[in-house]
Amino acid sequence: MRAVLLDTNAVTALFRGDRKLLDVLAKAECVYASVIMIGELEAGFRGGSRYAENLAVLERFLAKPTVEILAVSRDTSNCFGRIKNTLKAKGNPIPVNDVWLAAQCLETGAVLLTYDQHFGAIHGLRVWPEALPPQS
Repeated sequence: MRAVLLDTNAVTALFRGDRKLLDVLAKAECVYASVIMIGELEAGFRGGSRYAENLAVLERFLAKPTVEILAVSRDTSNCFGRIKNTLKAKGNPIPVNDVWLAAQCLETGAVLLTYDQHFGAIHGLRVWPEALPPQS
């Protein structure tokens, strides 16, 4: 995989030592860290008792040379609108922040690293692990 984008649950698993994710990241040329995902982590850190420690781990990760922080662009907004509308029409909505992450993946061509199965409902989105079944 050339480029990957991390879902929040993948980062959490990674920071807990998930070997499968470590292997994938070691092979990736570019690891996108979305500002959306970073915001979700910030919120989680602030709700816990180890804010400074967790933030330090995140900052070290974000400073790695293969990691690029990905902002939301106008193209992302366009993808977001299409995905959200399509899912709504199918009666299959997913959390709004996940729609943003999917939009960034489609915009960049990255593979989404996640353990959430609901991403299978998004046509054209490449998701790891590949074993995630598509949702109907």
